[in-house]
Amino acid sequence: MSLNNIEIESDFPEVLGLISTLGLSQVFSGLMINKPIIYYFISDEALLEVNIASLSHDYYTDVITFDYGEDDDIEQHEILISWDRVKENAVTHKQTVFQELHRVCIHGMLHLAGYNDQTEEEKQKMRTLETQYLDLHCST
Repeated sequence: MSLNNIEIESDFPEVLGLISTLGLSQVFSGLMINKPIIYYFISDEALLEVNIASLSHDYYTDVITFDYGEDDDIEQHEILISWDRVKENAVTHKQTVFQELHRVCIHGMLHLAGYNDQTEEEKQKMRTLETQYLDLHCST
């Protein structure tokens, strides 16, 4: 599934039924990201393997972003998302799965646009931007 600069790969059919590629494409344009993005929706276990192999982090996470902006040989950025985490975090944070799904997609894009979340101040800035983009482009 794809639209403009956003492509979705998922073995979970419910993701394809929920995701707004139009909304994400509008966020993409607003952030002026330099390459198209491919999102991969995978299981907790698969993302844990990537987290260990690529980042040496032995813990579950909801999203990992691979920024290939400086690599001319790679045509798309990659954002890997745990579908298991999205569903669990929606319950934990009292959000709809639709909202949480788009929040993590936007979070990955914010990393590609140069935002970080290492400090509490950076995390708050990213959360604010996630909410703004959700409200503008991905609300139900």
